[in-house]
Amino acid sequence: MSQQAKDLSERLQVFSNQVIDFVEKLSAEDWHKVCTWEEWSVGVTARHIGAGHLDMIRLSKMIINGEELPNLTMDKIFAMANEHAREHADCTREEVLGVLRQNGAALSDFVAGLNEDELARKGYIEATGGDVSVQQLIEYVIFQSAGEHFANMKTATSA
Repeated sequence: MSQQAKDLSERLQVFSNQVIDFVEKLSAEDWHKVCTWEEWSVGVTARHIGAGHLDMIRLSKMIINGEELPNLTMDKIFAMANEHAREHADCTREEVLGVLRQNGAALSDFVAGLNEDELARKGYIEATGGDVSVQQLIEYVIFQSAGEHFANMKTATSA
């Protein structure tokens, strides 16, 4: 394990634990509050974060293996996210906590096993504006995008 992968893995685990801790403490009322930007309940938004961890493993493996990536535009990403939200509109806290725990650990473990060359390997993703490294993709999707979703969950429940 490279130090770079270890550091990223630890950051991922910290983020995952923060989301899990937040979800565990939600009241039943807060679970159903709507995040304004997403227009999804707090519970669905939390599930979206957890599901995104597996997407990062899949896309990262494709980049590492030199495979052609799907044509991911922001419109396609939004459409897939909204479809996921509709499919899981009635998700339970227990289900979501399971997704967050399992997928968060899987992503952290996956990243911990990467070397610096694998973290630096690049693939083209239209939504990011071009070539992106495995590390950049993970950092963008988890720390920026999922971080924004997490902030929206906090805002929705503090109103």
